[in-house]
Amino acid sequence: MDLKLQEKTAFVSGSTAGIGYATAKRFLTEGATVIINGRTQESVDKAVGELKTETGSQKVSGIAADFSNTDEVNQLIDKLPELDILINNAGIFEPKPFEEITDEEWFHFFNVNVMSGIRLARHFFPKMLQKNWGRIIFISSESGAIIPTEMIHYGVTKTAQIAVSRGMAELTKGTGVTVNAVLPGPTKSKGVGQFIKDLSTSNNVSEEDVERDFFVTGRPSSLIQRFAQTEEIANTIVYFSSPLAAATNGAAIRAEGGIVQSIL
Repeated sequence: MDLKLQEKTAFVSGSTAGIGYATAKRFLTEGATVIINGRTQESVDKAVGELKTETGSQKVSGIAADFSNTDEVNQLIDKLPELDILINNAGIFEPKPFEEITDEEWFHFFNVNVMSGIRLARHFFPKMLQKNWGRIIFISSESGAIIPTEMIHYGVTKTAQIAVSRGMAELTKGTGVTVNAVLPGPTKSKGVGQFIKDLSTSNNVSEEDVERDFFVTGRPSSLIQRFAQTEEIANTIVYFSSPLAAATNGAAIRAEGGIVQSIL
């Protein structure tokens, strides 16, 4: 399927690994021009090189910025060209008992997970409306619909992303701009893969058993009963960034393996 992205320019935050990297790679295979991002220039340069090798496309560059640092985000915005597609993927998570989460940690999570996307969207959204075409996607999580008790602060930020995307979508009425949220479920990113491997080693069980136990005890409502692959999430993100998905706007698009049981 041709997603008609050859003439589009996309920026993907937090894209030197995991879902962000897979999304950048998928955009490149569709012929888009892609700008990636990571916290350090070293990680960005490494990812740019790998993406060029893996896709054969030279239409990729990168800009380093730490989304916990407002000054760095402002510098990033100054360096970015006009965008057709903005993917707000940068984010952090950390399991922690609710009573131990400090005010500073609450503000830190909100700053990185929510304000990072808001700052970028605030700059590019009016430009997209002016040219009457654009795509903004916030990468939320199934945790935004079912708040995980082991990291409530994370879940709250993911709910906020869904709310922001829906509110912004209301401002696009009658235009060619869409704003949506994508809700991945547990995904086998590099970090999760290492976590599984570590548990396998420490408990002297296979990695398959670790994954099976996670879905029996941690996410029993999952219908696929496995971790999603980063490429599967990327496929969803890139499709809904394309001109082919023009009728989807203001949506919370699930890619969480059926964990969320509500029908709407």
